[in-house]
Amino acid sequence: MTDDVRRLDGYGAGLIREIALAERVKAGLSRLYRLGELPHVGDFVTLAEGEEREAVFVRDAGDALEIELRVPKLAADSDTRALDPLCQIIEGVSHFVYLAARAERKRETTQLELEIQAEVDKYVVLAHGVSGFSAASSERLRRRLYEGVSYVHDEGTHEGERYRLANGAAQRFTERIERKYVGTSRVLAMREELRAFFEMGLEEKLRAARGS
Repeated sequence: MTDDVRRLDGYGAGLIREIALAERVKAGLSRLYRLGELPHVGDFVTLAEGEEREAVFVRDAGDALEIELRVPKLAADSDTRALDPLCQIIEGVSHFVYLAARAERKRETTQLELEIQAEVDKYVVLAHGVSGFSAASSERLRRRLYEGVSYVHDEGTHEGERYRLANGAAQRFTERIERKYVGTSRVLAMREELRAFFEMGLEEKLRAARGS
């Protein structure tokens, strides 16, 4: 794995809490998707500056994939209502994990595929942290993540359409997961479907979101 993925630029000095969170998210996703050992995400993290949002920079170096993950600072008081920077870090780590897994298997991916997976991973990671997770709490989380959201990119632009499509696909998929498994406490079956979704390519993910 480490031969396939390299740090592109900079270490995350001064980002102790953010890197600790990123490592926990990475470890959780790795266990869920049975990916084995992944590179230390802190080696790839740099600080997003000003109003810059989370971003992943990737360069094909021929014999390896070089990655830089920019993340925002978490709120100083760890206010649990500060959902946006938390979601940005989860999304960035999701991209990191997905790219690392695809690079190891020599599989291609697309930006839309990355975004759909990251939208689903936000639900998965945050749901894991909810005590007594139920159909009702799942619905509250799903609505908070996917409804009434604002976008940096305007509707009709390439980026704007990609993020809206990813949001909609993840919303439909997690709603189906909620209906099939959460209310009936079928946790093992839900994990299997989440693993299957992770392994899907773009067209399969879109079909899974539609339930077809």
